[in-house]
Formats: sequence, C-alpha cells, structure tokens
Amino acid sequence: MFRHVVLFTWTQDASQEQKDALASGLATMPAAVETIRAYSFGPDAGLNPANRDFAVVADFDDKAGYLTYRDHPAHRDLVNRLVTPIVAERAGIQFEF
Repeated sequence: MFRHVVLFTWTQDASQEQKDALASGLATMPAAVETIRAYSFGPDAGLNPANRDFAVVADFDDKAGYLTYRDHPAHRDLVNRLVTPIVAERAGIQFEF
C-alpha cells in the first residue's frame, strides 16, 4: 500500500465558504479517481496551537496509483480552483506501508 498525506495552512482571508467548497470537492475524488482505495480529510481538531489547518490522507495500491491521482485532471482542477487560492503553506509526504 502507498499513502499520501498533505497538510495545509490557510491564508488569513480564506473564507468558510471556500473551505466548505474544498471539502465538497474532496468528497468527489474517490468516485473520480479509480486508484483511490481510502480517502479521508478534515480540519484540525484544534487541540495543539502549532498544527496545520487541514489534512488529506489518501491510500493507493502502489506508487503508480498515487501518480494517477496526482496527475488526474479532476484532482488537478480541484487543486487549481479550490486549494491554491486559499493555501498559505503546504506540507506533503508519501510513503509505503
């Protein structure tokens, strides 16, 4: 299995409507990208002050499945329309498990 984890910090002017639109868009990814095996996302629980604002975790059978997701037109469109306008910082990692 191969896991992709991405953490976001939003810009100060990111609106709740933009964050909600992103969550709605993310919910469509498993149906749009056939290589996704598990997909979860959500805002930080607010327990630690230094945390990022939002996380996405996606699992795939292998690296090729992740690369399909990474480059998929539906994913690229979501990133360009809904993530890029509100992200101040991004951290990502991919690993086998």
